[in-house]
Amino acid sequence: MASYPNKLIAQLAFKAGGHVFHQLASLNPRHFIKATPTHIQECKLHQGDYGVNGSVIEWSYTVDGKPQTAKQVLQGIDNEKKQISWKMLEGDLCVLYKDLVITAHVETKNGVDFITWTIDYELISPENPHPVSFLNFFICLTKDLESHIFG
Repeated sequence: MASYPNKLIAQLAFKAGGHVFHQLASLNPRHFIKATPTHIQECKLHQGDYGVNGSVIEWSYTVDGKPQTAKQVLQGIDNEKKQISWKMLEGDLCVLYKDLVITAHVETKNGVDFITWTIDYELISPENPHPVSFLNFFICLTKDLESHIFG
């Protein structure tokens, strides 16, 4: 994996089960539309299959009230480690960042499942903002998903 000069990380306890999160993120990401419609509006498969490295997905989502799009390639899928990464190919964030990879990893500590979101990125210009709003988006998405599962 490439080395990126910048990294943001957030970790949240996930009471709905880390295996459930990983299954949805890798095999059924369209469920995020139902679980968190204020954050994700669309998820289209362009190439390959969900849960398969090299597959391409396009998202329509909202960050800070602004509609955005992203086309990403799935990579680093590891079902045993419950980890998945998405590398940005096209979209709004590509204007600010030369490279951007999002990783979601599930780990269990003392019987509690945690979701760790990592954003590895390189700024195109030093004046560009770091993707803190984007990291907050994933925190909110995770909380919405947990609430949706517990209904």
